[in-house]
Parts: sequence; C-alpha cells; structure tokens
Amino acid sequence: MKIQILDIEGKKTKEMTTSLFEEPIREDLIFKIIEAQRIKQPYRPKQYAGMDRSASGNVLHTRHDWKTDRGKGVSRFPKKTMWRRGTQFSWVGAIIPSVKGGRRAHPPHGEIKFKKINKKELQKAILSALTYISSVEEIKKKYHSLENKKIEIKLPLVVEDKILKLKSKDFFKMLKNILGNLYEISIQKKSVRAGIGKMRGRRNKKNAGLLLVIGKEEKIKISGIDVVNANKLKIADLADGGARLTMFTENAIKELEGLKK
Repeated sequence: MKIQILDIEGKKTKEMTTSLFEEPIREDLIFKIIEAQRIKQPYRPKQYAGMDRSASGNVLHTRHDWKTDRGKGVSRFPKKTMWRRGTQFSWVGAIIPSVKGGRRAHPPHGEIKFKKINKKELQKAILSALTYISSVEEIKKKYHSLENKKIEIKLPLVVEDKILKLKSKDFFKMLKNILGNLYEISIQKKSVRAGIGKMRGRRNKKNAGLLLVIGKEEKIKISGIDVVNANKLKIADLADGGARLTMFTENAIKELEGLKK
C-alpha cells in the first residue's frame, strides 16, 4: 500500500510504498502476546504491605520464660506489644492474614515470569498490531471522546525525519497541524486517582497519549508524549487496551520493513 509522508505543516510531501499495514487484524493473537509479555502486576499490594512492623520475636513461645504468652489466655500468633507494665503486656496480633492490618493471604505477585513466545507467532502479531492501529474504527473504540467525531486524517501517520530537530513549542504546533481534532487525546495528562488505589502504589493515573516511533539511531527529548525506537517497539506499546494513536518517522517505517523478512 502507499502511505503519505507529511511535513511540519501537515501537508503531503511524497509517498512511499510499504506492506507493513496489510496483515489481517488478529485481536486474539495481539492480546495473547501482550499478556505473555507482561512483567508487572498492576494490582499487586505495595512491597512489605502488612509486614512493616516489629512483631515476630516480641512474644516467645517457650513454656517457662518471662515475656511469653503462656498463662495469658491468648493464641499463639505473631503479636506486637502495645504497652508493658512490669510483667504485664498488652498485645495485638500482627503480620498474619487473619488479623487487622496484616498482609494479604495470597496476593498477586509483583513480578511475572516472561513466557516464551513462538517467533513466527510474535512476528505475525506485530504486523497485525500495525494494521490494528491504522484502523480509524479501532482508534475510535479506544478513545470514547471520538465516538461521534469525524476523523479526517489518513492513518497511519508518517512524518518527515526533520521533526526530530524541532523545539518543543514548534513540535506541538506541528502536532496541531497534523492531528486537528485528535490533538486533545494526543497529549498525556496526569491526575490523582480517586479511591483507595492511590494507597496501593497507583496514586496517579495518566492517559496513553500519542506514541511516536523513531529510528533506532534517532533521538528526541520531549515531554507529553511517549517515544520509542523502532528496534525496541513492543506490541503492548501499540495495542495495550485498544488501538493507540501512533505516529512514525520515515526512517522508522524503513527499519520496520525488516519485520516482513
């Protein structure tokens, strides 16, 4: 297929032929690989949750020793001392799952082992993901604010390599020229999460925003969007939670052509 190369003003300068965006969309394969490559569990408890207190060792379980729980009519689980008056103690259960403030019994693990993936299956999934993000209908499904809007730009978005030399102010001006009514969803915005999630390591939430794919030797430093080199591109970058708004540099497309070989 032929794709347009856009300049800073959002106008077509030339065309290039590529077969990157012609693979049939296989959502089942895309999401299977994303799940297999996931290495962090987003809903895990914070590290040492329920265990950040001194309890083990405060109460001895030997029969004839001072500072034990024998003869006190209390169960034999870890406790923390609330107050002590001579040989008299006030204990509260701690650490174990069955007490107040203790750890969870079987929480999701923080790190997940990377699962092995068939090479041909991975290659097919990446090419399928590229077609997936070039579909206007799939983009609308991810960004609910676009449901009733008409998207006039042609996907995929490919721009000249010159944009990498722009300053931040000029870069965002260029984005406005190219994206039009999609500009609002292209900029990342951070806000404080509502509810108890902010106590569990998920205090802030951020929208996905635009993903800019550049060549492996290219560099750009800019905030407000995500940037990834073509040789480090993952399916999760493109399609985690739906088709993501993505822009490619001309050089990145040439490097990604190697996926077809």
